[in-house]
Amino acid sequence: MKPVSALRSFAALALCLLALAAGAQTKVAAAAPAAPAAPAAQAQGLDERVQQAKSDVIKLNRDLLVLEEELLFPASTQVALFVSMDVGKLFELDSVQIKLDDKLVANHLYTPMEVQALHRGGVQRVYLGNLKTGSHEIVAFFTGKGPHDRDYKRGATIKFDKGAGAGYVELRIKDSTGKLQPEFDVKVW
Repeated sequence: MKPVSALRSFAALALCLLALAAGAQTKVAAAAPAAPAAPAAQAQGLDERVQQAKSDVIKLNRDLLVLEEELLFPASTQVALFVSMDVGKLFELDSVQIKLDDKLVANHLYTPMEVQALHRGGVQRVYLGNLKTGSHEIVAFFTGKGPHDRDYKRGATIKFDKGAGAGYVELRIKDSTGKLQPEFDVKVW
């Protein structure tokens, strides 16, 4: 069994035990009519232990999520791909399709609100994954409306060498006022 799935199973078991303990507590409280002060103190102690157990499970779940992210995407093999736009008056973005080493890794259709956010300087992470060190190729296809409201599909390709640390690649869409055409650029950080 993988460590992450084992930890998730443990967290699920802990949540089930909490639910059983809470159910037993309500049954005890309903079955006992007017009880003396001592059993009430015991019920209050049980309630405090259940609340403490719930708090511990929540903390454990948070730690499990952090551990899972570190196990799935270690910093030494991590690569992230981002899309950004510079001005963007000559191109209205509809979708982006990204292939990494001839494998489709991302395909995104943009809403008008997302395009507005990119125009205002926003950057969108479209892919996060693992990549071994060495030479790799990224091919990105941009689809949308170009100058004079024509359908436009362009691609950008880059070969890059992934080092030992995390890799960041920015896919930029910018206007070329000299050519009156959009340009598609790939920058490795």
